[in-house]
Amino acid sequence: MAMTKSIRGGGGGGGGASTVLVLLLMLAASAPAARAEDPYVFFEWHVTYGTKTLVGVPQKVILINGEFPGPRINCSSNNNIVVNVFNQLDQPLLFTWHGMQQRKNSWQDGMPGTNCPVAPGTNYTFKWQAKDQIGSFFYFPSVGMQRAAGGYGLISVVSRLLIPVPFDPPADDLQVLIGDWYTKDHAVMARLLDEGRSFGRPAGVLINGRGGKEAADPPLFTFEAGKTYRLRICNVGIKSTLNFRIQGHDMKLVEMDGSHTVQDMYDSLDVHVGHCLSVLVDADQKPGDYYVVASTRFISDKSSVSAVIRYAGSNTPPAPNVPEPPAGWAWSLNQWRSFRWNLTASAARPNPQGSYHYGQINITRTIKLLVTRGHLEGKLKYGFNGVSHVDADTPLKLLEYFNVTDPVFKYNQMADVPPAVMGPLQVVPNVITAEFRTFIEVVFENPEKSMDSVHIDGYAFFAVGMGPGKWSPELRKTYNLLDAVSRHSIQVYPRSWSAVMLTFDNAGMWNVRSNVWERYYTGEQFYISVTSPARSLRDEYNMPDTSLRCGRVVGLPMPPSYLPA
Repeated sequence: MAMTKSIRGGGGGGGGASTVLVLLLMLAASAPAARAEDPYVFFEWHVTYGTKTLVGVPQKVILINGEFPGPRINCSSNNNIVVNVFNQLDQPLLFTWHGMQQRKNSWQDGMPGTNCPVAPGTNYTFKWQAKDQIGSFFYFPSVGMQRAAGGYGLISVVSRLLIPVPFDPPADDLQVLIGDWYTKDHAVMARLLDEGRSFGRPAGVLINGRGGKEAADPPLFTFEAGKTYRLRICNVGIKSTLNFRIQGHDMKLVEMDGSHTVQDMYDSLDVHVGHCLSVLVDADQKPGDYYVVASTRFISDKSSVSAVIRYAGSNTPPAPNVPEPPAGWAWSLNQWRSFRWNLTASAARPNPQGSYHYGQINITRTIKLLVTRGHLEGKLKYGFNGVSHVDADTPLKLLEYFNVTDPVFKYNQMADVPPAVMGPLQVVPNVITAEFRTFIEVVFENPEKSMDSVHIDGYAFFAVGMGPGKWSPELRKTYNLLDAVSRHSIQVYPRSWSAVMLTFDNAGMWNVRSNVWERYYTGEQFYISVTSPARSLRDEYNMPDTSLRCGRVVGLPMPPSYLPA
């Protein structure tokens, strides 16, 4: 399934230097087999604005090479991905590779706390590796509210040919990018939040960049009777959980956030913001047209989108009885409890490497993160444990690497547990430290009336437990300590908690954030700095010479390099 795209030379600011870099990488990829270097996959992206009518209103969206959604990144496990991004917007730009662990390489994470943005009229080449990963992921622009304007696309990572997959090859491997959609300009949405206001509820739902009546014609996919298809479904929206279902067809769940799952059947699936999953669908019904539906959950103003799957040669329209979504979040919680990791599947394993017995590892630290909401100068702020994150004038990873003293940036201003009495909300760059290779329990507690979904960059974690109310240590008795799915995002239901376990064995600085972008933008995020005492290339890469510099590190000499183990 890997698809290689050749780089075109020239075009855009800095194109000559970028082309030289790409040629050097291509030469490295064609070096003698004795080096055993993993294959390279190249992309060139020109990021522009364009006008699309998506839910009945013409509006400005972010296009990549004129496409919305953006180009799909197809690759195999361990491929090196090189993406040359030309920023033709009027704002700085970054892309983050949501769910890709990027072992030892937070330099390419694409978050404001780790990377300087790509200035308008310039280009930058991201290079990262799909190391020991398989599954379904996506990318999106991480600066401001740009994510609300598009610029997202699928990342699909297939197993190497020698590694068996626990299902037969499908007739086709199809992307289904679903998400809520707003008609406000992303800059207006950011300004509303900056003024302490909300941008309201979504105007509709999109599926593969189509909404409203246009979503049903032409058909989304054409199936051939008797064949089986893989659908990679990602919720790329910014606020709403969506329920996904196909009229007259069951779905066999086979993968979730990069892990093979026990293959149970579902007639509908809740897909939370920032989550991805794969299902197999058998074209085993009477030839005709069938609705594919994604509809919002857990909000009062319901929205949905209906697309069509057409059996080849059909001229029979879909039946009018569009499948109804389930009701309530208890149903959704019970569905989550049915998900299990497929422990017998051969595949690249998310970290901790080869750990099939995570329930037997001693927890060395518990971090309990209470979602905190408050107002500062009349403006709504979110955070964790009384601390609301704000970006520094220089990416935090660069301040750390260059050992620059910053009066605002201090480690561990957020406690591991929320204070018994919550004082005034602190608004600071929020960075905590974690000891390298320790096994840690993290509990997210959401006292709000609305859904939350949280993500940890650079890692996969075991989603071991969740439930209503407040978390307490005795609730560990309810944890799944055998076959919880290893994944990168987890939902936290209203007035509920969710618990995960993970080993901090990926050195770097990594963003922990709400996938609900209004919460993220107003401070519900922080960074974890994981450093290796050995300062060895075995544990973390050096800062690339090509990395962008900005703020306080401009002109500083490069620090001493990490050394080989």
